[in-house]
Amino acid sequence: MTPSEAHELHAAMRHYGIPGAVTPAAPDDLDGAWLVVDEEDRNVTASVQARVSQARSRQPERGFVFVR
Repeated sequence: MTPSEAHELHAAMRHYGIPGAVTPAAPDDLDGAWLVVDEEDRNVTASVQARVSQARSRQPERGFVFVR
């Protein structure tokens, strides 16, 4: 994923409380590919992207919905 996609994914992870660290695939190349790793330093990018997508698609069950 690109650096801008990584920034957006990291913001969504914080918003939805999804654990993981967004890091560059090559530490010396910040403009290259980025990935998400767990506590054990395993690549969990695909599963985190799926969880974020699922969280974004959920509809509120109660309360008010304000559309911008």
